[in-house]
Amino acid sequence: MTQITCPNCQNQFEPTDAVRVEIEKDLRKKMSDWQKQKDDEYKKKESQFALELQQKEALAAKQLKAMQDSMEQQLLAQKKALQQSVEQQLRKELSGDYENELRVLKENNAANEDKLKIARQKELEFLRLEQEIKNKEAAYELDTQLKLNAQRVELEALIRNDEAQKQSAKDLANLMRTKELETQLEQQKKLADEMRRRAEQGSMQLQGEAQELVLEDMLRSTFPFDVVSEVGKGVRGADCMLTVRNKLGQHCGKIIFESKRTQAFAADWVEKLKADLRSQTADVGVIVTQAMPKDLERFGEKDGIWICSFADVKALVYVLRDGILKVAAAQKNQENKGDKMVMLYDYLTGNEFNEQWKAIREGFWGMRQSIQKERDSMEKLWKAREKQLEKVLINVAHFKGSIEGISGQDFQLEFGDDDVALIE
Repeated sequence: MTQITCPNCQNQFEPTDAVRVEIEKDLRKKMSDWQKQKDDEYKKKESQFALELQQKEALAAKQLKAMQDSMEQQLLAQKKALQQSVEQQLRKELSGDYENELRVLKENNAANEDKLKIARQKELEFLRLEQEIKNKEAAYELDTQLKLNAQRVELEALIRNDEAQKQSAKDLANLMRTKELETQLEQQKKLADEMRRRAEQGSMQLQGEAQELVLEDMLRSTFPFDVVSEVGKGVRGADCMLTVRNKLGQHCGKIIFESKRTQAFAADWVEKLKADLRSQTADVGVIVTQAMPKDLERFGEKDGIWICSFADVKALVYVLRDGILKVAAAQKNQENKGDKMVMLYDYLTGNEFNEQWKAIREGFWGMRQSIQKERDSMEKLWKAREKQLEKVLINVAHFKGSIEGISGQDFQLEFGDDDVALIE
């Protein structure tokens, strides 16, 4: 298996799906934390911007009010100065008129009329100037308000533009960071897949050794009374050997195994195992392979060698082992056959067998007599109970007929089908 070394702690471990899952979870958590941090910063800046906008609007309103107050004070001052000037001029003119009135009253009435006209004209001029000042004041106030509104719109547009640029930069940074994390996640996935592929492939030697070890462990656990012998590396012969023993621990035969874990089946494996079979004086040879021959789908025999997959090896060994035990038992029975027949004849004609047969016969007859006695006793009991039941049913029928005869249709005893069948 390929080992991965952690760059921080130098710890080595094997890559599995759990590693990829943990890496993905870690990257997703980092991306989620980074997104949450950026959202918090954006909310904080948004609240700060709203506060700054409120402060700017308050400042603009304050400046507008100050300008309006200043304009009103200026207009009041100009109005007051103009009124004072007109009043002084009128006082001077009136004063001069009254001083000269006695002197020029008789001389020139027309002059008084002209002066009165002039005074009226000046009064009209004063009213016109006052109205003009009011109009200018209204126009100035309107112009100021329009300028403030335009400045406010311009300021809001600048703030929105600035905020849009910041948001665009933030979105671009988020997009770049997301792409970064996605690229990193994809690279980690590819790396994990590559490491898993390499780990699954392994070397052909490691795969073969692993199957040999699993085969040996399976044989030892399935057939604990047999002997599983491992053939060392570099030694000519099969990969392992199973020595079959019967219930008495006697050796009955040998099965040799050749383990192969390749993508294609080689025809020379059969000849090699046949040579190993002869050299190790074994009874049966088995090739456990991942790739089956073209003419075999599951398992079978080819040139005296059994071929099967790892999934079928246990069932095949059960069959082969049973055959070896039966052959060994048959061979054992053929040994000293004549002596055994004499011993069997002596036993069947001897007193021991005769006494044992008598004991069996006596026990059989005793059991038969006991069963017959129990059967006779039960039949007598059943017959007595049948008579008692018949007597009860007859009395019940008489009882039913008497009641129905007395009461007529007003009172009838109801019986079930089973009760009627019993009475009848």
